[in-house]
Amino acid sequence: QVQLVESGGGLVQAGGSLRLSCTASGRTFSSIAMGWFRQAPGKEREFVATINWSGGSTLYADSVKGRFTISRDNAKNTVYLQMNSLKPEDTAVYYCAANRGPGGSDYPDYYDDWGQGTQVTVSS
Repeated sequence: QVQLVESGGGLVQAGGSLRLSCTASGRTFSSIAMGWFRQAPGKEREFVATINWSGGSTLYADSVKGRFTISRDNAKNTVYLQMNSLKPEDTAVYYCAANRGPGGSDYPDYYDDWGQGTQVTVSS
């Protein structure tokens, strides 16, 4: 099991930037893929980005491609989500998740452990 704690959410104007962090403890962080998902009010949870165990492979949702960057620092047991050019439609609770294996996936059922979420609000 992996314990995940997100931070870095907040209120930002459209066009602004935020960086989310997720620090893990428990199961060996450096051997598992990590992902970010988000859920807006009244909507289903959706995939945002994923990164494999080494950081050498990433995948993004089309809605954030070119604006968001996922990265990881295995020495710090931390995964990041750099969000630039934010839009009001990016407003959601953002969740960090730990995959059950080393390869990234956009399928939430492949993730065994989830953080508590951090709110991101983008004003127009």
